[in-house]
Amino acid sequence: MTSQTLTFTRRDALRLAALALTASVASCATPPARVSNIPASDQTASALPLVNALRAKNGLPPLKVDAAASAAAVYQARRMADAGKMEHLIGLGDDFGKRVKTSGVKLPAAENIAEGQRDVSAAVTAWINSPKHLHNMLGKYDGLGVALAYNPSSGDRPYWSMVLSSN
Repeated sequence: MTSQTLTFTRRDALRLAALALTASVASCATPPARVSNIPASDQTASALPLVNALRAKNGLPPLKVDAAASAAAVYQARRMADAGKMEHLIGLGDDFGKRVKTSGVKLPAAENIAEGQRDVSAAVTAWINSPKHLHNMLGKYDGLGVALAYNPSSGDRPYWSMVLSSN
């Protein structure tokens, strides 16, 4: 066996390993989060006057209830509660744009999330006090959906999601 043959064999082995790794990662689509048993509720009607008062103070038009944004917010709140963590992206391959489009939300869209607030007023206040979340609420959006879900395994810890949409 010559050194050229040995080098070729190693190179081939590396290529095969790289192909195998690429194939395994490509096939690792994260299955949808298990959300069927997580208690959740649409809080849009309660949040809308609070958000619209903020927008009015800033000379912006009011938002409207967007059923698709509400569905996307409920789904995200349930996902976070199920995972027991406040994150926009949960799992390998998660994609905000694809996730909200699946619910019928028109893009551009934005999402605010929160954890631990016991009522809608506290959640909206937390978002107002966060520059990035405030920026989203004052953005050029038309629709709103807000949801709350609880994590029963953590003493019913509340998880909030707000989806702002374009109509």
